[in-house]
Amino acid sequence: MKEYEQEDPIPQGDLALQLTALPRETNGFGDIYGGWLVSQMDLAGTAMASRVAAGRVATVSIDRMAFMVPVAVGAQLSFYTQTLEVGRSSIRMLVEVWSDDPLSSEWRKVTEAVFVFVAIDGSGRTRPVLPRR
Repeated sequence: MKEYEQEDPIPQGDLALQLTALPRETNGFGDIYGGWLVSQMDLAGTAMASRVAAGRVATVSIDRMAFMVPVAVGAQLSFYTQTLEVGRSSIRMLVEVWSDDPLSSEWRKVTEAVFVFVAIDGSGRTRPVLPRR
């Protein structure tokens, strides 16, 4: 997570998802639940990994997760993905979350994690990732 050390970090990869943090996703202090944020990261990563795999994928692990700043209600969240490695049937994908707080106009990195997906067939069995043309 060397990006944390950058003086002026920028998102890595492609924009995969944008949404607004709503009150129903918050705890009693008005901050977004970390678990909800992880589920949105999984959605963004799955969308991009399924493109790489040219089909269905399943999440098999999440590596290196750390939250840097809390996310308040109303924040605009942007989810960026970057393919790190494609194996025989697996895809390692970096997923970053950035927050644009409408009250403070701050653009901040919220978190990042490396998700590992595996390509699966219609029966849920592992299949090879097809080479892109």
